[in-house]
Amino acid sequence: MTTFAIVGSGWRAEFFWRLAAALDDLTCVGVVSRAPKDLPVPVHLSLDDCLRAGPDFVVTAVPWSVTPGLVVELVDRGVPVLAETPPAPDLDGLRALWARVGGSGLVQVAEQYTRMPAHAARIALVRSGVLGDPTRADVSSTHQYHAVSLIRTLLGAGRGPVRVRATRHTAPLADPITRAGWADPVEVKPATTTIATISFEEHGTLGVYDFTENQWHNQLLLRRLLVRGTRGELRDHEVVHLAADRTITRNPVVRRQTGYDLDLDGFDTDHITFNSEVLYRNPHRGRRWNDEEIAIATLLQDTAAWVAGTGPEPYPLADGVHDHRVALAIEEAADRDTTVTTTAEPWS
Repeated sequence: MTTFAIVGSGWRAEFFWRLAAALDDLTCVGVVSRAPKDLPVPVHLSLDDCLRAGPDFVVTAVPWSVTPGLVVELVDRGVPVLAETPPAPDLDGLRALWARVGGSGLVQVAEQYTRMPAHAARIALVRSGVLGDPTRADVSSTHQYHAVSLIRTLLGAGRGPVRVRATRHTAPLADPITRAGWADPVEVKPATTTIATISFEEHGTLGVYDFTENQWHNQLLLRRLLVRGTRGELRDHEVVHLAADRTITRNPVVRRQTGYDLDLDGFDTDHITFNSEVLYRNPHRGRRWNDEEIAIATLLQDTAAWVAGTGPEPYPLADGVHDHRVALAIEEAADRDTTVTTTAEPWS
């Protein structure tokens, strides 16, 4: 049994203690909150009090500005950390955090997107070599560091310098739903789209970033993902590739979802396949979790394995810092309407 604590008690923190309650090998021993709260886990009003419970690691689910100082404090105490994204809000903060704790080996970043079932299946497909060597990845789904993480992972790109060009465009768009729920009535509002190209200089590959405000919740915006390789392309859930000389095939990536029609097994994700190859199996079948929940639960278990010394680092601080550094370059390029070229950083 692995134990962990959470600093923070907001909506992101709730995912961690709720999902852990359904896992046999993880227990949340407490939450640090600024004020007393009625929660299904112990609530502590100070970090010192919480650490007396002896957690194997601590999740930091606090505002961007608070995260760096909290991570440093936990590392100084020798406590492994799973830090929510991003680990620091700006470039100076990223560099300062790395200088303080980068060599500790105690900090991981809670980047869950690569563990979402559809993305995990796409990553497995790319790594299988069906598309040849990946050369380009387009992501229009989520924002900033999350999108950068997906692009880098799909391309197999490292943490070297990048060259970024970006532009913004604002246009009216209906906004029917937000995190707070359905809008009633629906309003048409100005929505800004940021589009950027990311050239991975050392890797020779290209990322395309496309994000519109509230794209997480606005279901009028279709998610789009493309990976181009030397032998074909993956577009969302379809693959075209050169299977042999004079043989170009198109095949779907298929998700088996139970619970439809006369399937009485209950609504759940089973597995994702390409032809007869299983790209992904849901490790939490029977929980009836959505993709975000599956990804966060998987991340928690991967962190537990890392702490126990039985698994690799789930997402090292160097990767989380670099993702946000590239995301900051996207924002700078769009703000200044110029090309931004990053330099090699200590975490590279």
